Amino acid sequence: MGGRPTKYRKEHCDVVVNLMKKGWSKVEVCAQLEIDYHTFLSWQEKHKPFLQSVKRGDKLSEAWWMGKGRISLNDSTFNSTLWYMNMKNRHGWADKTELRTPDGIDLNVNTSTKWMNSVRQSLKSWLPYAPR
Repeated sequence: MGGRPTKYRKEHCDVVVNLMKKGWSKVEVCAQLEIDYHTFLSWQEKHKPFLQSVKRGDKLSEAWWMGKGRISLNDSTFNSTLWYMNMKNRHGWADKTELRTPDGIDLNVNTSTKWMNSVRQSLKSWLPYAPR
């Protein structure tokens, strides 16, 4: 299995947490560690402490950015759209979407599957070619 020796050091775990708690992104952390993103992902697979540090860093980064939004709410120069887009793209925030059938069934992943299965069962009785 030749190849170059790894640059990974257990100290990188602390670096990840310390940078991300200041709002740094994973890409910025990679730049600081002088590694590419593929290596960053590989280290998470191979080194459980590194994975745990990245997970912790993610939440600390999100908290840092949430704090920036909270503190800046009354600042007239605060670009709330930019902040919100950052939260959506970096931290998985999404607009809440509620879907409801005409007969009042809330549609989420679980109820959608159940509802589709009940529709499929109903179709089977009168459509011989209905999906099974």
